[in-house]
Amino acid sequence: MNDRAVEPKPSGFSLLDDPLLRLQRRLRLAPPNGFGAVRRAVFVALLCWLPVVGWAVASGQAGVSDLRGALINHLGLHVRCLLAIPLMILSGPLADRILRLVVAGFPAAGLVREEDEDRYAAAVRSIERLRDSMIAWAAIIALAILVTVSTNRGLTAEELEAIGWGANVGKLDFGATWVLYVVRPLFMLLELAWLWRLVLTGLLYRRLAKLDLRLIPSHPDRVGGLGFIELTSGAFSLVVLATSCVACSSAAQQILLHGVPLDAMKVQLGGLVVLLVGLYLAPLMVFGGPLRRIRIRGRLQYGVLAGRHVGGLHARWIEGREVKDDAVLSAPEIGPAADVATLYSLATSMRAFPVGLRSLMGVLLPAAAPVLVVATLEVPLQEILVKVLGMLR
Repeated sequence: MNDRAVEPKPSGFSLLDDPLLRLQRRLRLAPPNGFGAVRRAVFVALLCWLPVVGWAVASGQAGVSDLRGALINHLGLHVRCLLAIPLMILSGPLADRILRLVVAGFPAAGLVREEDEDRYAAAVRSIERLRDSMIAWAAIIALAILVTVSTNRGLTAEELEAIGWGANVGKLDFGATWVLYVVRPLFMLLELAWLWRLVLTGLLYRRLAKLDLRLIPSHPDRVGGLGFIELTSGAFSLVVLATSCVACSSAAQQILLHGVPLDAMKVQLGGLVVLLVGLYLAPLMVFGGPLRRIRIRGRLQYGVLAGRHVGGLHARWIEGREVKDDAVLSAPEIGPAADVATLYSLATSMRAFPVGLRSLMGVLLPAAAPVLVVATLEVPLQEILVKVLGMLR
């Protein structure tokens, strides 16, 4: 008999093996049985960035003497092409590995009852069908086009200035056209694709939460045995970082080019962090109902268990009464009264949601890091760290 802990093996489920990845495999951008994320990230980054930069240099719109100006004036272009889009592509293998392990963790951890195995499999298959839905992907592409057309119509002189080059600032030159109709739509498509995957994750968790999961109130992870799903936030951490970088690049331009004070953007930047954290932790919240129910049930069940155990000990050793043989007093897996107290403490201190420091940091750090970089444009990093450490005293 093997008593070693069972490590969940990655399941056959894959949220990333969708029509978008299959199209790239047909185009030989991705290998037949993998992601090829690094080479795709480099290829797409250069495909988006080199044409506009090459045009700017060749046409004299940006020269070696004006590298700093070209970097700051078109910070949004550089961040999207060289950072955000590659990060979203590189997120694929990471998210696939983590979500496979999480989905496989439900039966491996004994959370799925034998009579619910078919329902568990059906829930996973239903999400795979939604993942492959051509209607859903057509809607994503249509939405990306609609957003592109609506935002590009009637651009103001200030908006054109942010994407125009050299003497053509304020006009729709090649550089501006490339940004408006290639770079931004591609970033929007990838952003919508990841939001759809986030929705699918939430739908899968919601359907699994409706099963009669075998949650244990006294589990040491304090969420009934669901602690492993906190890894979910890590699956989307690079996407959060990419989104925050793009939003913060706009704020950085306002500070560097127009002298807008950081105080004027505190609400927007703070709201960005709160929005990203709330959005990407939302799938975990669907387990709140089952956890609250099991916590209430655990208070009763473990209260009764503790009462029987310590009541028998009190009667026998304090009151000196003869106690009938109660199996709970001699159960080796329970042990002394201190162990019963530990079980009761674990059962009654369960968290209402499977969100802890690990899952929170998996979203908060990538969301807040670009905001911190923007803050250093006005306030020295040393001063920011001193203030943060002072708040922690």
